[in-house]
Amino acid sequence: MNEDLINLKNQTIAQIGDVKSLDDLEQIRIDLFGRSGKVTKATHNLKNTDPEKRRQTGILINEIKNTLENQIAEKKNSLKVTIREWFDPTIPIRLPKIGHLHPTSIVISEMVEIFKNLGFSITEGPEIESDKYNFELLNLPKDHPARSLQDVLYIDEPEILLRSHTSSVETRMIEKLKLPFRVIVAGKCYRFENVNASNNAMFYQFQGVALQKGLSLADLKGTLFYFVKSYFGEDRKIRFRCKYYPEVEPGVGLDLDCTFCNQKGCSVCKGRGWLEMIGAGMIHSNILKNFGYKSSEISGFAFGMGLDRIVMDRFKINDIRSLYNGDIKNI
Repeated sequence: MNEDLINLKNQTIAQIGDVKSLDDLEQIRIDLFGRSGKVTKATHNLKNTDPEKRRQTGILINEIKNTLENQIAEKKNSLKVTIREWFDPTIPIRLPKIGHLHPTSIVISEMVEIFKNLGFSITEGPEIESDKYNFELLNLPKDHPARSLQDVLYIDEPEILLRSHTSSVETRMIEKLKLPFRVIVAGKCYRFENVNASNNAMFYQFQGVALQKGLSLADLKGTLFYFVKSYFGEDRKIRFRCKYYPEVEPGVGLDLDCTFCNQKGCSVCKGRGWLEMIGAGMIHSNILKNFGYKSSEISGFAFGMGLDRIVMDRFKINDIRSLYNGDIKNI
């Protein structure tokens, strides 16, 4: 009997080694350890064995059982790794939700492409700014009333602050770059605002500056009209009017018809029917003087726009707070 058990062990190990599928391996396991399996029968037949040989045979059966069970388990793990089920790679799959760009990032990218076609380069500047670059070099000395209108957030009053506009980058570029140049910058600005549907304490601005010999208001107007028509469409109504900004002279404002109310008046346009989109003008002679330029020889223009309002117009979002409250259902 012991010799038969040893032969069974050796034959089964060889069979396990040749198995190519999990089904065949399972059949071997059943043939060995099932209710009528060979090892199961050998265990039941121990009671009929000579008492002197029963102990030795029992030890052999246990050793064979453990060996074959380990062999089957190892082969099963091996087959799970190597056997792959067939699949059709052309079947469409459900793509995972991995998010998307923020609406503001989308708008910035689209606007940059338009201004690149006009020869503008992209730049950036610090959000923590000094009074010098944020105000003084922009023709806003310490006693200028326009400072109080911007509700500045100071870090170390009165010299260190969170920039209240991207015009601070304008002064840094005039100081740093050689003429002629055209640059654009997009970034966050900060003011102490009463938060409502169209205003926030943190907001994005998009700034453009051009400085060279011979630039005029006609160049500024042509640049802004090209941008508006390219971005918002040929059918949008445009209003170009005089405005005051201490950084420019003359100053102008560009408004678009409010698409939220079809110019009937709403909370977004504050009942006016027009959305104030862009503030602009020719760079003030005092600013040019601050950097050693003569306004009779060099001229330039600058423009700035609230990106959040453009994003709201682009995606038909009627509350600026929806852009930053983290609720994607509102975007």
